[in-house]
Amino acid sequence: MVVPELKAWQAARPHVERFARAVRPGLVRAVEAVRPWLVRSLGAMRMRIVRLTTVQFTAGAALLGLALAATVVTAAGPWDSSGQRTAERDLAASQEGAGGADHGPGSGPGSGTSEKAPRPAPSAPSVLAGLGRTTGSVSSPSEKALSDVLGPLLDDPSLGSEPTAAVVDVATGKRLYGRAADEALTPASTTKIATAVAALSAAGADHRIATRTALEPGTRELVLVGGGDPTLTAREKANGNASLRTLADETARALKARKLDAVTLSYDTTLYDGPALHPIGPNPNIAPVTALMTDEGRLNDSSSGPADRSTDPAADAARQFAALLNDRGIKTKSPGPSKSTGRAEPLAKVESPPLSALVERMLTNSDNDIAEALARQTALASGEQASFEGGSTAIRTQLKKLELPLEGVKFADGSGLDRADRLTADLLTALLAKAGAPDHPELRPALTGLPVAGFTGTLRNRYSGQPGTGVVRAKTGTLTGVHTLAGTVVNTEGRLLAFAFLTSSDSPTDPAATQKALDGAASALASCGCGS
Repeated sequence: MVVPELKAWQAARPHVERFARAVRPGLVRAVEAVRPWLVRSLGAMRMRIVRLTTVQFTAGAALLGLALAATVVTAAGPWDSSGQRTAERDLAASQEGAGGADHGPGSGPGSGTSEKAPRPAPSAPSVLAGLGRTTGSVSSPSEKALSDVLGPLLDDPSLGSEPTAAVVDVATGKRLYGRAADEALTPASTTKIATAVAALSAAGADHRIATRTALEPGTRELVLVGGGDPTLTAREKANGNASLRTLADETARALKARKLDAVTLSYDTTLYDGPALHPIGPNPNIAPVTALMTDEGRLNDSSSGPADRSTDPAADAARQFAALLNDRGIKTKSPGPSKSTGRAEPLAKVESPPLSALVERMLTNSDNDIAEALARQTALASGEQASFEGGSTAIRTQLKKLELPLEGVKFADGSGLDRADRLTADLLTALLAKAGAPDHPELRPALTGLPVAGFTGTLRNRYSGQPGTGVVRAKTGTLTGVHTLAGTVVNTEGRLLAFAFLTSSDSPTDPAATQKALDGAASALASCGCGS
């Protein structure tokens, strides 16, 4: 359905235009900084340089979290990890030089932005609910035009013999292009889009995961109870995450108030069921999935990407907690596994960032640990067992409730590391369109967390010399012989399009060539008006 220009928007337009003027100087400086590089790169590729229209320029800027266009009602940017979209106020949105909460250099775990990358803009309003004037006045790209543009690009041998694809107009939900779009292939990490939508639908964008301590009555047994927060940190700087040190502070105070300075420390991981080890086995891309861990079980100071992992994150977290209590004057015996009873007295708790922030971080950095944690949170909210199987069942159940196309689809995990996962281009684009629908604002983080081409997360080092830089935002997926890309792009006429490209090859192609071909297809959508 076409979203009309409502009376509320007509009334708000002067305020929005004032806001756009307020941020325009910073926007212009940012564009001028990258313009020479873009022009040189495009020239080297001998491609036709397409001048961004005013609509695409402003919409693309909003997708980077730089501004709200005066002619496009949009929201964008994975910049606000608090989940509180406070930047809808002009003052918060127009502060020059302020980095986003999750995406500025040195801003915390999972920023996905290197020190040398362009400084992000302030937090921007939430993802668009409609395209304002342009939605009604500019036609969607035609199927024939998209076929003419995408057909030759998808025939690139580096994409394997049978790539699948779909393109959908987000404002109307109409599929504009399909190529074997209902054929289910291994999706790799684009599975995380489905996990994001399911978790947000089941548990809610404001849901927080608690880690707590409890004292068993009539004993000196202190139980550290895991709630499934993989971002719980034992580091000195919590950077917005739940802090094990804060939990130790509050627990020590509560124990001393009860005249206790020595306890038996136990830890409870019984919230989760089934095997902790992912079916791929020990792997630097994911820790054992347990209800209690700190810093994703990483054995170094990294916050994203591959790293050596603990083989028993829960026991390690309990040992860290014991040491912290000891530093605070509470002696403990060696911690061991246990289960907190219903009679236990609550002492203290810390909570994760809201689910909206966890979703954004998961998508931006393709974080497998957060993905599996969110699958289990979906299971818990859906009444399923918190296991790989229960999470997969719950994800499917939630997507079915949203009336999304699930024929041929199979979920084996929440991260996409399992090759048994099967998704279609139809489902991926439907997920993105649903997340942008006006009647599902709770799903917005599934769009706001998508990496920005050439700037953030897993797309930070891609799109060199491609016109999709800063305009495409998409989730990547990579396994041996499997490459996928699904996301959104604003074309030259201001239409927001959702796209999905999936490839699979028994004889693995050159990864760099395949990724470049996929990036080229998404860039072609950015460069194409293709109106009917």
